[in-house]
Amino acid sequence: MPRVVKRKLQKLRPIVEYNKRGKGIGQAHSEMQSYIGVLARSRVPLVDMKWSQIPKDIKEQIWEAVDMAFVVGQGGKNSVLASAAKKWKDFKSTLTRHYILPYTNDREKLSQPPETYKFIEKAQWDAFVASRLSKDFESVHSQHAQIREKLEYNHRLSRKGYAGLEDQLEETMPGVEIDRSTLWKRARQDKHGNIPDPKVAEKAKLIDELQKQVSEGKVSVYGSNDVLTMALGPEHPGRVGGVGAGISPRQYFNLPKPQRMSFDDRLKDSLRVLLQEETKKMEPKAREEALRMEARTKQLVEAEREHFLSQLSQLIPNFDPSMLKPRISQSPKNPMSDKASCSGGDVRSLHFKDDTAKNGKHQEDEEKEEEKKDEEKEEEKQDEKEKEDEEKHDDKVIEVGDYSNMEAPSSLKTLCRYVETTLVPEDKTLQFTIDKEVFGRERDTFLLPEDITQFAGMEEIGATVVAVYMRYLHDVLKQANMCSMVGFIDPATVSANSGTIADRSRLVAARLQKTDGEQIFMMPYNPGLVSLTGFCFYDFQ
Repeated sequence: MPRVVKRKLQKLRPIVEYNKRGKGIGQAHSEMQSYIGVLARSRVPLVDMKWSQIPKDIKEQIWEAVDMAFVVGQGGKNSVLASAAKKWKDFKSTLTRHYILPYTNDREKLSQPPETYKFIEKAQWDAFVASRLSKDFESVHSQHAQIREKLEYNHRLSRKGYAGLEDQLEETMPGVEIDRSTLWKRARQDKHGNIPDPKVAEKAKLIDELQKQVSEGKVSVYGSNDVLTMALGPEHPGRVGGVGAGISPRQYFNLPKPQRMSFDDRLKDSLRVLLQEETKKMEPKAREEALRMEARTKQLVEAEREHFLSQLSQLIPNFDPSMLKPRISQSPKNPMSDKASCSGGDVRSLHFKDDTAKNGKHQEDEEKEEEKKDEEKEEEKQDEKEKEDEEKHDDKVIEVGDYSNMEAPSSLKTLCRYVETTLVPEDKTLQFTIDKEVFGRERDTFLLPEDITQFAGMEEIGATVVAVYMRYLHDVLKQANMCSMVGFIDPATVSANSGTIADRSRLVAARLQKTDGEQIFMMPYNPGLVSLTGFCFYDFQ
């Protein structure tokens, strides 16, 4: 342990590696396990209690000490404390079997803690000895001894465990698949490769024969019905022999076998795969929606053109469509309207040539046209009056339209109606509180009716709308327990109104300093185009 203490003083933390099943391997893992054992023996009181009854502050001290000495990775706290619990239990068992039960008739030997463990307090030792010599413990010890006698095939792995053995075999046997029957057999050999126990040796010989038959194609293995199951019989439900504790049948028999990587790398790869899968799901929908919008736009343009030509044919005798010339068309921002707002609007892709129209004047046609225009003006005046009565409020008009035919989600239509019927008449805003965990500081904000109508109309949106969206996205990630993977940067700190570039850089740096350095950050980004705003993803190591 002096090496661990020296590294702590130098602030050096070796990274603990994990195998393909999430079990710790390598030199750093072995040193960490030894360090956990020292902490469990020295910091947890020697009392006749269960681990669940030990105060939480003691467990927290053990975790903090390990975390200061090793890079365990996210999610490693539970495994560290589970290891400490087992080592504390084994320590009490060692004291009981080697220093108490052999001297039940020698009270003098039991009066002081063993020389090897002088750090044990005298009061704790006396209480522990008394508990181990009680009638209740004698009954429990007898039951456990009977269970232990039923274990026929004892391994000889010590601290290395199956994970360490597998790691060792992969290095010495490159290119060879290490199955659990091989691990089971090698775990019971001594340092010379012999198996002293006759029962174990008999099973090892059977394993060799079955492996040979499998390689020759005489015996087939599939799933849990592998060589070890054939040699030892069916497994106990929920357990997998020959791979170590904590591995379930589903994990072992159904998981793929990726290359060895650190815990942090596995976490990042999982997140990267998740983002790629979500992107793949969104791409077909986006293409389909774009094609649908394009087809819809073409239909509207063609229908409007036919209607326009029909009107001109009625007004102008011998009308020739060549009198019209095509205009450079501009696709609307969305199928709601060409103005990209909640209100309706006309779609025009053709315009009339004034000088050509003038050459086709006829007096009789002009009189009919004037009469029709007068009728249309009267209808327009009536429509405008009704619209003004409905939408005017304190001399401020916010465009709202007929949402029944708007191609948008029903929730967005409902929000637009709420703007029209409540927010605008009552001059209200939507209030939001953005928690500290979203941007690193708590703040209140609000949305104006104009913010909502601009968003619904696919117009340019402000930083407030983006911030509210990021708050919602944080809630979604929180429900999925992914907040530790993704972080957000407040749009207000990176907008053009937040001082100079140096000021914005300092604000972003201050935000990143409050994280653990393992998150992928989302920051709004506008490359300079008025109608384009997106998100940049940054992996800050």
